[in-house]
Amino acid sequence: MKTLPKVAYFSMEIAIDQSLSTYSGGLGFLAGSHMQSAGYLEMPMVGVTMLWSFGYYDQRIGADGKAEVAYVRKHYDFLKDTGIMVDVTVFGQNAKVKAFKVEPELFGTVPIYLLTTDIPENPEEIRKISHRLYDGDEKTRISQEVVLGIAGVKVLQADNYDFDTIHMNEGHALPAAFELLRQYNGDLEKVKRRTVFTTHTPVAAGNEVHWVDTLLEGGFFAGASRERAIQLGGENFSLTVAALRMSRVANAVSQLHGLVANKMWEWVEGRCPIRAITNAVNLHYWQDERIRNAKTSTDLLNAKHEMKQELFKYVAGVTGKRFDPEVLTITWARRFADYKRAWLIFMDKDRITKLLNENKIQLIFAGKFHPDDTMGREMFNNILNLSNSLKNVVLLPNYELELSAMLKKGTDVWMNTPLRPFEASGTSGMSANMNGALHLSSYDGWTVEGTFDGINGYTLNYPGLDDDIPWEERHWKDYECLMSIIENQIIPTYYENKEQWAHLMRQAIRISEAYFNSDRMVIEYFNRVYKPIAKGGVEEDEHASDISVAENPNLDAWTFSNIK
Repeated sequence: MKTLPKVAYFSMEIAIDQSLSTYSGGLGFLAGSHMQSAGYLEMPMVGVTMLWSFGYYDQRIGADGKAEVAYVRKHYDFLKDTGIMVDVTVFGQNAKVKAFKVEPELFGTVPIYLLTTDIPENPEEIRKISHRLYDGDEKTRISQEVVLGIAGVKVLQADNYDFDTIHMNEGHALPAAFELLRQYNGDLEKVKRRTVFTTHTPVAAGNEVHWVDTLLEGGFFAGASRERAIQLGGENFSLTVAALRMSRVANAVSQLHGLVANKMWEWVEGRCPIRAITNAVNLHYWQDERIRNAKTSTDLLNAKHEMKQELFKYVAGVTGKRFDPEVLTITWARRFADYKRAWLIFMDKDRITKLLNENKIQLIFAGKFHPDDTMGREMFNNILNLSNSLKNVVLLPNYELELSAMLKKGTDVWMNTPLRPFEASGTSGMSANMNGALHLSSYDGWTVEGTFDGINGYTLNYPGLDDDIPWEERHWKDYECLMSIIENQIIPTYYENKEQWAHLMRQAIRISEAYFNSDRMVIEYFNRVYKPIAKGGVEEDEHASDISVAENPNLDAWTFSNIK
């Protein structure tokens, strides 16, 4: 262990327990699994994140039957006060940043530093910087990134954590690299020797851009000149582009995303190589003990039945609808963003209504939209309205860690319907698989590696699948494939061949345990990213994503051959 580099993992959100509301969704869940596995494996790593006074937000259903966004201040008495306070400058004002800490024994993680400006020493406009995760105000958002990155580096140094490598998740922590650039008197090569970057999304909104002068005014560049900033990220400054130029190595979060990301950013001169390290989730946290201890098919089916009953008790308490544990239950739960297509299964309302009225299926939806995402909010409210008018359909508000775990344990099929190729590597299906829920998904992200038709789940993969055809046509093609799988494969197997269904469950569990466990992911980061750059460079990597889709059209077959 002494030979391993010491790593500081920066993320704007980290989800490790329901009691600590410092997350919104996928990135937070992933980061939490990274921290948990690193702790379990006793890796030399710490986390750096923000202590959000109001979290992301609390979601409620109002008297008008529509979603409401509520901000409720959180109070934590279990965090350690480090006694450390550092200063950063944001938009010409001094901001004092206080550091709290999650000790490893609290949640079974590595140590995690949580930064806040919401302290009496700051004026109100500075205090609000750490109020809300992903604040929609541009200046507040930039200030949050300055605090995470620059103050994060200063806090670690003040606490004598001599990190070898900083790991930036998305461009949010990019000011950390600029702070190192300041400390190294502008020597970019020295910065690169200590910096790793993970890009998590091919969606434009996930790759943040700001006018360079606004960032300069905000203190984002830690004293670097306008000219230097433009050299790294452009005048219309791209955080992702700059991160690729300031890191020794970057990674995408699935094999398919590796291909997409390398193509997406191939125009960036001076960028670092982009490898592919597939996301994963923490087995010890997400898998129910009853699933882990099930020895026979009967044990497995009985465990699932019990977990469905527990989930449906919660469903009844929230919605007033009583679901039947004998009925096939399909769940869609994630962020409400248009490209994730929560509405896909309702494209032909008569067709799905027939299955619902015949008690062939039950549908559960859950998830939050960004408060400023009008389309996401509208989609949520539309499905909420449908759930009120249709039998066997519910939408559960306030999707957070505990509800997420309950859904993954209590559902039969985990439905994931993003428009390909916009889902880099959503992790929810992995943790559902670990609990014997079959994955039903678009052929996107990690699904290409981990879901095999008729073996452990089902994919919307059909002749003529083409990412270049018009979106409306693709929606209908995907819908027809989705409904055909449900009607002709899933429903008959579930009701007519329980032994085969149990076999599918077992295969889903085995494959997720073998490859999509974050213990594997953390070890892979150390072997393929952290250790190579700590040695002063990036070694040749036999797994690097330097191939084209045409050269490797069947990534799933390669993966399965290596894990079965």
